[in-house]
Amino acid sequence: MSILKATGNDLDSLAELLDLYRVFYQQKSNINGAKEFIKDRLSNEESVIFIAFDENNPIGFVQLYPSFSSVSLKRTWILNDLYVMESVRGKGFGEKLIKKAISFAADTGAKGILLETNVENITAQKLYEKIGFTKEKNYFYFFSI
Repeated sequence: MSILKATGNDLDSLAELLDLYRVFYQQKSNINGAKEFIKDRLSNEESVIFIAFDENNPIGFVQLYPSFSSVSLKRTWILNDLYVMESVRGKGFGEKLIKKAISFAADTGAKGILLETNVENITAQKLYEKIGFTKEKNYFYFFSI
């Protein structure tokens, strides 16, 4: 397995993976929309994406968005998307993708990585805790449109 920082050359593979990820979250398949979305993120340098390959086959990705902490005067990263193809789950690819994201965050001098997951996604929660993430107990998160 290899994990590489994604470039425009990975656009087709990433679009397929993003489409599968979205379908996992009960969204309609939209491969063209996924491709355009990824293209915009990469060309505008609005996110960092690492893509995992198993024997040259793309099998997963992790996408990080930059943010900043005024209090700590440091960059933070938001781990917004993590996906591993269903056919290869349970083989450690998700853990390796997250560890790559953590290493990248450390290399960029970031304060840390923030992520969120559905309350019902127990499998992901166990993985995050295994790697060293902790559930936030001191803050509430609010959302508005």
